[in-house]
Amino acid sequence: MDSRSQVPDYLRLRRMGIDTHQQPVVYIRSDCHVAIAEGFNAHAQVEIRTADAAVVAQLVLVTNERLSHEQAALSEAAWQALGCPVEDEIAWLHHAAPVESMSYVRGKLYGQRLDDNSAAAIINDINAGRYSDIQLSAYVAACTGERLDVNETIAITRAMVDSGQRLRWANERVLDKHCVGGLPGNRTTPIVVAIVSANGVLMPKTSSRAITSPAGTADTMEVITPVQLGFEQMQQVVHDVGACLAWGGSVSLSPTDDIIIRIERALDLDSEGQLVASVISKKVAAGATHVLIDIPVGPTAKVRSDDKAHKLRQLLERTGAALGLDVRTVITDGSQPIGRGIGPALEARDVLQVLENDLHAPQDLRQKSLLLAAQLLEMSAVAEPGKGLELAERTLLSGQAWQQFQRICQAQGGFSRPAEAPFKHCVHARHDGVVAYFNNRFLARLAALAGAPNAAQAGIDLHVRLGDEVRAGAALFTLHAEAAGELAYALDFLDGHDDVIRIEEELTC
Repeated sequence: MDSRSQVPDYLRLRRMGIDTHQQPVVYIRSDCHVAIAEGFNAHAQVEIRTADAAVVAQLVLVTNERLSHEQAALSEAAWQALGCPVEDEIAWLHHAAPVESMSYVRGKLYGQRLDDNSAAAIINDINAGRYSDIQLSAYVAACTGERLDVNETIAITRAMVDSGQRLRWANERVLDKHCVGGLPGNRTTPIVVAIVSANGVLMPKTSSRAITSPAGTADTMEVITPVQLGFEQMQQVVHDVGACLAWGGSVSLSPTDDIIIRIERALDLDSEGQLVASVISKKVAAGATHVLIDIPVGPTAKVRSDDKAHKLRQLLERTGAALGLDVRTVITDGSQPIGRGIGPALEARDVLQVLENDLHAPQDLRQKSLLLAAQLLEMSAVAEPGKGLELAERTLLSGQAWQQFQRICQAQGGFSRPAEAPFKHCVHARHDGVVAYFNNRFLARLAALAGAPNAAQAGIDLHVRLGDEVRAGAALFTLHAEAAGELAYALDFLDGHDDVIRIEEELTC
């Protein structure tokens, strides 16, 4: 008898407890019988199949004794994707089938346009986990900048909606809001949701985590309350209190978007068309009918000019209309951060100060939140045209918004106040003058180097605004960090970038 016939063609699964984020990874011995029989190479895409589930994972070959020849070790992402099998469960490993939709990605890189069929094929394969990180990077690069026209953006948006679950509500009008980002702080969403939903308007708000910024709304809200709500849990929260403030990735609304965001964050790349597809797909999936979108414009914001803002406005409104949404946009000042805090906990502190009508609350955050809430109240027909601001202010000052915010948090799992970072360093003005310029990109980078958003207490606390007169030695901002090493890393960056906040002897127009 041929002794090779006695060798099993399977491996036994082992949970490694390694966090590879959303990328499923499998580890096997390079000299095990399956690796030899299949001709596996490192970083190959392999299909892992059990009796009940299958997942495509990236292969890492191990050359020491930490694994036996009979084991396949899984990262947490792979373990979860396989439905959390029992230890030592049998699995079969084979080369993954070629990803046919990559031909469309290559075509796009060479200038070909995407249509409904090619967009759907790409998004479906990404959602099914068939793309490696390298292939995902190629897709992100193919869409970067202004490479997607309006029809391609609509096709991708529609495919992203179809790739996940979709909430449906009985209400005739369901409101939502979004900011395109690129401006540190600017955490208006929790305040707006509290004001609008306190007036009986349904507002099931899902938000993203940070892509290239020090905090997204989901990162900030997670300091205060749980945001990882399941699909049914989110429905129940909205049913009970009329609103939620949840992380979109936890409810499988346009799930492909969170995979793409992970790659965009790693590459520090943004795509205008992909941004629009991300925003609109999640609003449609959340069941919104009317959406207000904030577009901050400034020299160091994501959107740098009025021309770019108007082009983005048209793309958002046309894509929304194609998917059945009433989308309205507001172009706002993006020349400086909104609020004092940059980073999850510091932004959460600002939000709570506004909602509690604290005298120390940042007034720019308060005023912008009221203006956005006013527009939404008028869009919902709860307030007559021109009367929205009066209603928004009354809702905030009366404490109704604060009470509603607490109800939302309790429905989502509880309320917590943000903690302060243990390590701080104050940066002072070197000479007398007037605050003339904020470099938003450098501020965001500085906060990220200090640890935000992964270190929730890390970030920047601003002490000045544009136009403020300062004396030499006056406090400009305070860096916050959870670890001494991260604080030192941020200070090293600051030493080489004196233009984070510019102080001029005279304010020039």
